Amino acid sequence: MGLAVHRFRGRIKEIAGKAVGSERLEAEGRTDQAKAGIRRAARNARERARGVRDSLRRGRS
Repeated sequence: MGLAVHRFRGRIKEIAGKAVGSERLEAEGRTDQAKAGIRRAARNARERARGVRDSLRRGRS
């Protein structure tokens, strides 16, 4: 599943938790959203590292 799907699912859980008064479900939703954010940050860091590596390789040639 994509990051947007995880974030959306987390948001739905959080809203549902608020609607039914379940703090646990709300917390799960916030956790799911945070996980998606961490995954997005990790993916961006990998992409930036790849870009730096590629630019260094081009500079040596």
